[in-house]
Amino acid sequence: MKIGFIGLGAMGHPIAVNLRRSGHQLHLYDVLPQATGELSADSVSWVDTPARAAEGAEVVFTCLPGPAEVEAVATADDGLLHSMNKGSAWFDFTTNAPQLMRSLHDKFAARGIDVLDAPISGGPKGAASRQLAIWVGGNKKVFEKFSHLLRELGDEPIHVGPIGSGCIVKLVHNSASFAVQSTIVEPFTMGVKAGIDPTVLLRALRQGTTGRARTFDRLAEQFLTGDYDPPSFALRLAYKDMNLALALAEACGVPMRMVEMATEDMAAALARGWGDRDARVALTLQEERADVYMKSPSKVKPGAVEAI
Repeated sequence: MKIGFIGLGAMGHPIAVNLRRSGHQLHLYDVLPQATGELSADSVSWVDTPARAAEGAEVVFTCLPGPAEVEAVATADDGLLHSMNKGSAWFDFTTNAPQLMRSLHDKFAARGIDVLDAPISGGPKGAASRQLAIWVGGNKKVFEKFSHLLRELGDEPIHVGPIGSGCIVKLVHNSASFAVQSTIVEPFTMGVKAGIDPTVLLRALRQGTTGRARTFDRLAEQFLTGDYDPPSFALRLAYKDMNLALALAEACGVPMRMVEMATEDMAAALARGWGDRDARVALTLQEERADVYMKSPSKVKPGAVEAI
């Protein structure tokens, strides 16, 4: 296929390399000079504007730092809007703003061009090894048309909804990832300060219930189905454990802001008489605050991506 590719940074460069290895004809653009390496073959040409990268392309991929760069590449005089062919498609791999992609989708649709947001997850190593999640929002038929191409780039391309949905999934993933890291670090520093060797502590934690699970798996066990009875771990016992941990943290002089907030929610749930229900019932307080309620089928099981 004739492909335009814009943005040859840490993620874009290895993705483009994989496209070249698959035999596609690439027209590449980046604002910075690149070490071409494997991107200097006969099937690859470097151009001086986004418009030239998109000329005659069946599909265009962008992999850029953020919304400002995407909007510029899309709408500038030498941008995609004025150069892509009617009937072609643009997949944006950028971690982007949903509202921007919806706006661009409408502008390009008026010219007969399909726009899909398709943020990726897996890091540079995943981009090189083709072990990428690709979360695609937009026209499902267009996704299916190009799904064979996406599978050349990642092992987990999935259509997640209308335009903007890919961005939403990526923002959920990244904000949860960084918040989880912050939360884990609090008790981990407490354990080290209380006398456990960090290497030993990490190895031990990996053997616990949470340590053996993928990050999001435990949401499917009771929270997504709204089933907190009978409990797997009663709220009153979890609250006791949290207070024991906070007491140890205080004795060690370790602040635990994230753990304190979780404990406060548990206390509020106990005040409602939920002590003998599963501890995850305290998570429903966030549903109330956000005014959104989970109604997911009980068939969703931990690790069963295909069931979601």
